[in-house]
Amino acid sequence: MFGSGLSNQTGAAIGSLAFPVLGPVGVVAARQYVAAIVLLAVGRPRPRSFTWRQWWPVLLLALVFGTMNLSLYSAIDRIGLGLAVTLEFLGPLGIALASSRRRVDAICAVIAAAGVVTLMRPQPSADYVGMGLGLLAAVCWASYILLNRTVGRRIAGAEGSAAAAGLSALGFLPVGLVIVVQHPPTVGAAACAVAAGVLSSAVPYLADLFTLRHVPAQTFGLFMSVNPVLAAVVGWIVLGQNLGWIEWAGMATVVCANAISILIRRT
Repeated sequence: MFGSGLSNQTGAAIGSLAFPVLGPVGVVAARQYVAAIVLLAVGRPRPRSFTWRQWWPVLLLALVFGTMNLSLYSAIDRIGLGLAVTLEFLGPLGIALASSRRRVDAICAVIAAAGVVTLMRPQPSADYVGMGLGLLAAVCWASYILLNRTVGRRIAGAEGSAAAAGLSALGFLPVGLVIVVQHPPTVGAAACAVAAGVLSSAVPYLADLFTLRHVPAQTFGLFMSVNPVLAAVVGWIVLGQNLGWIEWAGMATVVCANAISILIRRT
């Protein structure tokens, strides 16, 4: 679990090093290509056998998959890795809290909201566009979870997810071609973009697949709450992005809200 989270955040940090050459769109395109290669190899979808009832959630999943990564990487470019991942994490946290009717989850929702207000406090230097992109990534992640659940129920194995990844990569193909023609990438930028795809898509997917065979889902969900902290640490070490104590406090509040909700659910 730790390796998966660290790989994911390190990949995002390395990918952001290519932003000056490729921009967030170019890096996301490379990540989508790598994700498609891995998932198509694992899932081996048979799209001709899909019915329309199976196709429509796959199409939506492909759209959400690309939008989620593009909004997240654009947010990273504007507000930094730690804050962007923290805001994106509100997606799965929101689903977890919304699916419960317990009083403690309502309290956790209030705690998380307080953390978000702390992170998005009004100030002259605040980048509200970047924060909005982070929140868009959160909505996309929540949609990604719900759509993946629907696809998983209607299509056996990983065929549906693989087909969605392939369609998403296909949608980014024209974008990638335009970027390569207009702004030929350097070897270093291309390597960073590919590394982002491998570390943020291929490695976490395979690691999570193996982990969930041995670790209860609730424990896995609890460890996921550490991702914003890992993102902040990686952003500090790799990118030199320092956070103030207010940002750390807001991040810790969101993480604790998730941890409390899961821990109490287990008891």
